[in-house]
Amino acid sequence: MHDVVTAANQKFMAIFSKGAETMGDLYTSDAKIYPPGGDTISGNTAIGEFWKGAYGMGIKAAKLDTVEAEPAGDQIVEVGNYTLYGDGNAELDKGKYIVVWKQDGEAWKLHRDIWNTSMPGQ
Repeated sequence: MHDVVTAANQKFMAIFSKGAETMGDLYTSDAKIYPPGGDTISGNTAIGEFWKGAYGMGIKAAKLDTVEAEPAGDQIVEVGNYTLYGDGNAELDKGKYIVVWKQDGEAWKLHRDIWNTSMPGQ
């Protein structure tokens, strides 16, 4: 399962760093994200717009490091750490996340996604 998640995260990082234009395609149609300091965002279209907005506000790259990836029925639960970067590879944020992955056809997609910072004062 770890290899499946690692490959999917590589795709996430690559698409995000190129402008986040197709980020919504990485999520199931009924996905939900739970961003820190904000309301739940539902559906892959709205989630795609969220990520494009984050890129437009200065987050230019994300690094995802999987700590655990365990099967849970027809899903995978991933626990990991993230780092977000701005222009010139300036570190903007780092923290931890939990993602529930769900198989959608042949692809594994993000179904539930929650993260929070580990940096004080943010």
